[in-house]
Amino acid sequence: MFLVLVVTPELREFLARARCGAVRLLKVCIRDEQLVLGAYREPERSWDQDYDHFLLPLLDDQEPCYVLYRLDSQNALGYEWIFISWSPDQSPVKQKMLYAATRATVKKEFGGGHVKYEMFGTTEEDVCLLGYQHHVSSCSGPAPLTLAEQELQRIKISEGHVKQVKTDISVESKHPTIQGLAFPLKEAAKKALQQLAQKRVNYIQLRLDVQKETIELVHSNPTETHELPRRVPKDTPRYHFFLYKHSHEGDYLESVVFIYSMPGYSCNIKERMLYSSCKSRLLEDVERDYHLEIAKKLEIDDGDELTDEFLYDEVHPKQHAHKQAFAKPRGPAGKRGHKRLIKGPAETIQDS
Repeated sequence: MFLVLVVTPELREFLARARCGAVRLLKVCIRDEQLVLGAYREPERSWDQDYDHFLLPLLDDQEPCYVLYRLDSQNALGYEWIFISWSPDQSPVKQKMLYAATRATVKKEFGGGHVKYEMFGTTEEDVCLLGYQHHVSSCSGPAPLTLAEQELQRIKISEGHVKQVKTDISVESKHPTIQGLAFPLKEAAKKALQQLAQKRVNYIQLRLDVQKETIELVHSNPTETHELPRRVPKDTPRYHFFLYKHSHEGDYLESVVFIYSMPGYSCNIKERMLYSSCKSRLLEDVERDYHLEIAKKLEIDDGDELTDEFLYDEVHPKQHAHKQAFAKPRGPAGKRGHKRLIKGPAETIQDS
């Protein structure tokens, strides 16, 4: 399901006026599911003299926004612009999601050909004049990465993929909606993880409180391996930590397994994004703060997958080594085939 944000006629008309050079800076905000004009400034001096004086007072440390700032240079289409995505750390996650996923819409509405540089910032140091100069300098070096790209690269490495949600039909909507969120653990969840590290409990289930933006404990009831499938909800995501007790090659082992259960597309998009984006930061914190060595990290969509055989094979994957025996070929149906003798792996198969 796509959320299409409406561009108000006032904003669309003002964007056309701004492209002609009459405006130095304009701020775009989201109000009542509409893209609206937040503020603007007309040029007074050169672009660099106006920059901090105009830009910084418009940045709210509690609310994201987009800022288009006009340079004095021009290309074939007219004046060149800087497109700034402002997303302060203190702003609510819902707003960050909405602004991140609507960025392509704003850029398309303004005209991407007019944009010379794109910047992403969470603090004033990221987007002030000095931050802009550092950004331009980095763009001229080898394999440049903006702040947003660095964060995206980190997520791709840790998660293997980034789930994205579009809020408009534009093919330019290729930006991740959330970039590595870190919800704090509630006290009950912290206590349970400490008990797991001490092996005083063997199972923990955690959930996200989307409204409060926290991770809270669902329960830490004693759980045997055969009971594990019943612990997985059918209609909502969860994080699970399970102390898997088993024997391997004659040794008794207790391995901590992390399970991220996501029951298909029965969950809404917001839940899928939040759980996916909070997962890696949660695991980093747990491994660091509670010294828990996680033997295996699993992602499932149905609790029925969690059999003892499945867990064993995941924790101790079979090694396909040279000792693996070859199965005897099955003969033709209804009659016996010729006997075959395999003298060695590199020798020819002969009929007897």
